[in-house]
Amino acid sequence: MTQALSPLRLLSALMAAALAFGPAAARAEVTPFETSATAAILIDHGSGAVLFSKDADVSIPPASMSKLMTAYLVFDSLKSGRLSMDDRLRVSEKAWRMGGSKMFVKVNDAIPVGDLLRGVIIQSGNDACIVLAEAIAGSEEAFALRMTAKARELGMTQSTFMNATGWPHPEHRMSARDLGIVAERILTDFPEYYHIYSEREFTWEGIRQANRNPLLGATPGADGLKTGHTEEAGYGLVGSAERDGRRLTLVVSGLVSERQRAQEAERLLNWGFREFETFTVGHPGLKVGEAEVWIGEQPKVSLVVENPLTISAPTGAREQVQAQIVYNGPAPAPILRGQRLGSLRVSAPGVDPIDIPLVAGEDVAKGGFGVKFKAGASTMAVKALQAAGLLRDETQSATP
Repeated sequence: MTQALSPLRLLSALMAAALAFGPAAARAEVTPFETSATAAILIDHGSGAVLFSKDADVSIPPASMSKLMTAYLVFDSLKSGRLSMDDRLRVSEKAWRMGGSKMFVKVNDAIPVGDLLRGVIIQSGNDACIVLAEAIAGSEEAFALRMTAKARELGMTQSTFMNATGWPHPEHRMSARDLGIVAERILTDFPEYYHIYSEREFTWEGIRQANRNPLLGATPGADGLKTGHTEEAGYGLVGSAERDGRRLTLVVSGLVSERQRAQEAERLLNWGFREFETFTVGHPGLKVGEAEVWIGEQPKVSLVVENPLTISAPTGAREQVQAQIVYNGPAPAPILRGQRLGSLRVSAPGVDPIDIPLVAGEDVAKGGFGVKFKAGASTMAVKALQAAGLLRDETQSATP
């Protein structure tokens, strides 16, 4: 069965642990945001909260924004040691002939991975994408299959990749939410490579090309990530900015011009920083409740958070945050410390609810004969009462 701790009890427990939210306005209202983008999402990186969304789960043509997934697989190969930034990769005729945005590689040249990555990220080079894809998977087609498989692994349910470049294809699709997910994972999984997204220009073979991201140098704190444009997709952008230690990530798509893309992205970022705040109310290992244990040496186990407990809410609305502990229980013993047992469901006005993982704070061994006997007797008694009609059907036994 599902057990839930009331919001008031949870917040009182946090405040009693010297984690009080502090003074707040009696009632905070978020100024509504409207955008010309056909699809959009705004995510607070620290809490994971979605602050704004518009048709965020609709599959759309991502154009060159799908190069984020290409880069993710390259970063993964670098981190695992399968590639290094100094490895030189040979340019195939297919890569050399590829149209659209180009790094202007030459057939049969051997180019360092670090330069190819800048060709992808800064210059949006389709040719560079293909060189990397062929080196990692043998062919662009095989690499696209890996992109789709990795997307599913990351929880990107609306993404299917048919190429490494974002070249128009009727089945090459992503959603704004999925674009936000891969952007967030790049920030989290590969911070050592993220700085490339903020580099303003890159020169290859004497051809200097500027980073296409209009937020860089124009919007305070902006340092990534990727633009995209095709006739079908319109103008899109995956952006991120950090101000005063707080980071927001956005996606906008389906805009009609470069100017509108820049304006809408900046407006959405500024709105998010202005209308919401993020605050930490708990440290890793903080106990927020207990779960009942089935046939264990102890009847209950502590529920703790693994990471800093960070929450987003409208500016001045900290006291309006609500949270519940939810788990399926009793949890059967044995239980290991760090084992996932449930979640902390946090909600605030104007913010989509988020589930924060809760884990066991200590080991709980399986109980001995006496514990098992009592549990068995309890179960039998409950069943007997139910059979006699003395216990309503909705009453649940202790059996997990």
